[in-house]
Amino acid sequence: MVEVVGGVHDLRKTKGGKATLDGTIAKLASDDPMVIMNAKGFIHYHTYGGLTPFFRGLAEGKLLGTRIPPDMLVDGDEHRIWLPPRAYDPDSLKKMEWVEVPPRGILYTHTGILYPGAGFRLSVPCHLISVQIKGVCTRMMSYLSEGEPEIGMEMEAVFNTKAPTNTILDLSWRPVC
Repeated sequence: MVEVVGGVHDLRKTKGGKATLDGTIAKLASDDPMVIMNAKGFIHYHTYGGLTPFFRGLAEGKLLGTRIPPDMLVDGDEHRIWLPPRAYDPDSLKKMEWVEVPPRGILYTHTGILYPGAGFRLSVPCHLISVQIKGVCTRMMSYLSEGEPEIGMEMEAVFNTKAPTNTILDLSWRPVC
């Protein structure tokens, strides 16, 4: 466990230059809809509801976004993919459909974390990043699990499929070699 002194966490070192998780796992409490139990000194139940397919996809090594189904598009609707996904289109409120998104993109921006707040579950130093994916109207926020960030570099998704945490931390990115 990481010791907190005066509100500051000790640095949780990377392993071989790769960001690591702290080992805690949000346990699956219900399958449909997906509900996780995330221990935080107390038990917190949280349902993913209509976004359950996104988190299941991460555990299976897939990046899933949503869009208005093509047959439901009318004048004024945009044929765009949202990632993170939305259960309903924010403009038209139409129910969205799930589509697989290519697990590659371009590093749009980044910041470094040295002294995180309470509850931060990654090793530090850690690079939090924003990835722009072709065909997706939003930028995906995540973390760099390997390497050093450089704006404009090509990135590929890394999925935690061996021991999924059932959280967004099951997705990270690394530079394409």
